[in-house]
Amino acid sequence: MGTRYHGWQRQPNATSVQLVLENSLTMLTGQQISTTGAGRTDTGVHARHFTAHFESDHDLFDQPGDFLYKINRVLPNDIAVKNLYRVKAEVHARFSALSRTYEYIIRTSKDPFDTGFAWYFPRPLDVYAMNQATSKILEFTDFTSFSKLHADVKNNLCRIMSADWHIQEDKLIFRVQADRFLRNMVRALVGTFVEVGLGKTDILSFSRIMEARDRSKAGFSVPAHGLYLVDIAYPDDIRQA
Repeated sequence: MGTRYHGWQRQPNATSVQLVLENSLTMLTGQQISTTGAGRTDTGVHARHFTAHFESDHDLFDQPGDFLYKINRVLPNDIAVKNLYRVKAEVHARFSALSRTYEYIIRTSKDPFDTGFAWYFPRPLDVYAMNQATSKILEFTDFTSFSKLHADVKNNLCRIMSADWHIQEDKLIFRVQADRFLRNMVRALVGTFVEVGLGKTDILSFSRIMEARDRSKAGFSVPAHGLYLVDIAYPDDIRQA
């Protein structure tokens, strides 16, 4: 869970998931381990699925189940290593990924046990209108209107593969898959969709927001604690024989 961390990426004077993982790997292998993650996550964002690669002279695959047991013993309770694979030399956790999938969870009724893991928003939302607006993002590739300003990227082009809202009991869940995501993109999209659901923005206006390529035209960014990275897809042949 991302609650206690300043995202994945190692950074000065802050605790990150990368820092904690590298320290644990270094302790177990006896060599300085540097990891490369599949991407960055913002402070407070959660990940049900994340990948990273690293190199080691330590024989981690002599008894892989034993190593998984050991690494999870030393990691804190809110970080877990699920699997360990030997991959081909050219495989890169970030650049070899074909797509990533995020979910954003809105809880429509208050649940103290979900505090920090979903955004509580009790106002009625028009989910049909939100899905109409969501279908529009499949028609666009430039997401400048939903990108964090002054982000260090070459372009703001993304290919959305699928996106929709669905209701699950008292939760409203946005799920989106794309070849890449910009910083703050999902949270800005969700905030704008919420304005559609509240009737503050109509479908035509939403399309104009997309076309404007101007972050100031889009809606607010929803809180980080409702966002989850849930899947990263790779080619089938990345594992080393």
